Amino acid sequence: MRRYVPIHICTDIKISALNFEELNIEASYKKQLGLALFFPLFTLVALGIDSVYFTDAYFDGRQITNLLVVIYFLLMYAASGSHLRKLMFVMVFLSYIGELLFCSLLGMYTYRTPYIPLYVPFGHGIVYASGYIIAKTTLASHLDNKLRIFFAIAFTILFLSAGFFLGDILTLILGVLFFLLLYRKRWDNMYYFIALCVIIIELIGTYFKCWGWAHKIFGHIPASNPPMGAVFLYAGGDVLLAKIVALWNKRRPAISFIR
Repeated sequence: MRRYVPIHICTDIKISALNFEELNIEASYKKQLGLALFFPLFTLVALGIDSVYFTDAYFDGRQITNLLVVIYFLLMYAASGSHLRKLMFVMVFLSYIGELLFCSLLGMYTYRTPYIPLYVPFGHGIVYASGYIIAKTTLASHLDNKLRIFFAIAFTILFLSAGFFLGDILTLILGVLFFLLLYRKRWDNMYYFIALCVIIIELIGTYFKCWGWAHKIFGHIPASNPPMGAVFLYAGGDVLLAKIVALWNKRRPAISFIR
């Protein structure tokens, strides 16, 4: 004899399952946001351990910084959704290629050691994810138009100030390219938030002498240490990043069909 479960019980089970899923999503979102907001303090601690000052006073803390950054990256990766996970994953490899190009090949900046630290490509992933997460918050979306105007004015002042007061011609050049890119991206505030994270990590990293920018890029273009226009290198890399992930998403159905 078949036993039928009352409809209201089935409905209650479905509602409970939905509520449980919503709670998991909310908890994951809170973890993401918490890690993104904690990013500046974490950067201060992690790069402080890798600093010249820490090395001279105690010991070379490079391996500790490597471990901390990789763990932080994995925590942020675990708390993120599938799309952001793909972006972070690809960013690690893409940024390493960028390091080989801008640091090793072009000599635009150097690290305190001859080789590129392990934490750098993972750090790029954290920087990108932090700006991405903050840009997707309800508050950022609610203030989207006002923030777009504020950021445009603030970054214009920042680039011009670096150019005229610090003689940072590189920032003036990259600043123009940054705004041209934003124009093509319809002034998406996400790029501004990522740029803020870039500025934070550049100021802290150069202060602790974890790395330093050349005073003249390619031997001719004056630059400060750090050049604020460096934000364009991240924003420009995002264009390639987005295309790679889009290609990845397109190939997945085909792979699933073959299996």
